[in-house]
Amino acid sequence: MKKQYQGVVVPMVTPLTASREIDRGAVAKIMEEFAKNDISPLVLGTTGESASFSEKESLEMIKATVASKAAHQQVYAGVVSNLVEEQHRRGSQFLEHGVDAIVATLPAYYILSDDQMKWHFESLADHLNGPLLMYNIKATTQMSIPLSVVEEMSHHPHIWGLKDSERDISRMHAAIDQYQDREDFSFFCGWGAQSANSLRTGADGIVPSTGNIVPEMYKALYVAAMEGDEEKALHYQELTDEVAKIYQGGRSLGTSLAALKVLLQQKGWCQAYMKPPLTELTNSEAEMLIGHWNEMMN
Repeated sequence: MKKQYQGVVVPMVTPLTASREIDRGAVAKIMEEFAKNDISPLVLGTTGESASFSEKESLEMIKATVASKAAHQQVYAGVVSNLVEEQHRRGSQFLEHGVDAIVATLPAYYILSDDQMKWHFESLADHLNGPLLMYNIKATTQMSIPLSVVEEMSHHPHIWGLKDSERDISRMHAAIDQYQDREDFSFFCGWGAQSANSLRTGADGIVPSTGNIVPEMYKALYVAAMEGDEEKALHYQELTDEVAKIYQGGRSLGTSLAALKVLLQQKGWCQAYMKPPLTELTNSEAEMLIGHWNEMMN
């Protein structure tokens, strides 16, 4: 079944210059590499340090990405804010500037009831003049959107899917079973280690942060999964898992993003600058990381 939203969507890093401004040249380079591998970006997601950027900076990133978009790419834009009105405003601005869909988290300061979660997504969807995907990421919001809430919201005419990064295998399979036959609602697995398994069992797409550094591997994994070649898909799952361990192993989420940018700098795709409060790796940390990376890739 061909759905409106499917495939490999990589949560793209936000490239920065030494002055911590959006590096438009690096955005274009990464977008070019994604396009070569039939990958669409999710900009200003968790991997893109979204919570650290002002509205002006976020819009600059959106403009740079849309300007670099290939004809076969879709641009997904993350909306992350504890201010409901700001989510409404940013989502509308991003759609006006050409993104294909908004991907929104819950506000993260207060633990919300089911009814409050429903109100949040319904009010955002009512406000937006375009498609919205819900984004479940317990690691940053400290909340899990119940699948009962997802189901109720899935029938809103502006809500087209769920990106789920929660590491819960029974939840993942329940959501896949619920939505694989719905033409108007897509399930994206945001748990990189379950990419092949989720696609094998009917997920519409995957959202792996490791795709920033090895987009070609995720293209191969997705193609193999779509062709029913489970052995090949699992082969690329194992390879990408090893890549992920290089920059994620033993690190917090924030430091793993700094490590990811170091590897992208090694490839010549962007510089390793981070947006405060996140910081760059030390020189010794970067050298050790690069050494491990070179060992693996050689």
